[in-house]
Amino acid sequence: MSAYLFNQENEPDESDSITLYDEAGRPLDCYVENSLEKNDVQYLLLTPVDIPVVIIVWDDNEDDDEGVILLDDEEEISRIFADAKAVLAELDLSLKYTAYTLTVSGELPPIEDEDILTLEIEGKDPDGKAQEEELQLLTSFYHEEEQYNIYTPWERVLFLARVASDTEVELVDPDDDDLKSILEELIEELLFEDDD
Repeated sequence: MSAYLFNQENEPDESDSITLYDEAGRPLDCYVENSLEKNDVQYLLLTPVDIPVVIIVWDDNEDDDEGVILLDDEEEISRIFADAKAVLAELDLSLKYTAYTLTVSGELPPIEDEDILTLEIEGKDPDGKAQEEELQLLTSFYHEEEQYNIYTPWERVLFLARVASDTEVELVDPDDDDLKSILEELIEELLFEDDD
């Protein structure tokens, strides 16, 4: 559920924004990047206002990508959150425990080639190839002798939502086969606009 501040009669721009809420009531402010109406349902392509980040640990018993563990357990994130926030503050970045993804506000440090991590992620693209995601290392820290690494995705993080009422939207699963064509159409329109 979310507060819905989008005017359907206008084309979306960066002034159009909504706030998504997760089940715990945490907010995530998003820009409306694009919208599309299909079968009398309004769909929105959203991107977070702040910069999404992920926390990664490595399983010492595995090699390369096999050993990468994306931290998504809320209890563990809460346990290390203060340390992560403190180390990011040293980079003038403010860590926020937002809905669906952790985010930071502030200016990212310059990109160094050695700070880029390329991961193969589950699932395949339409050509049958494994998908890759590039992440930029922001910083590392230790908590109880375990090393944690904070990365930000190289590409924009996008969410697909559907308008549920005049005042609410709901996040939809982008892996839903019925919605893949809608997501692809929204992304194609967005990319086309970026090329103009």
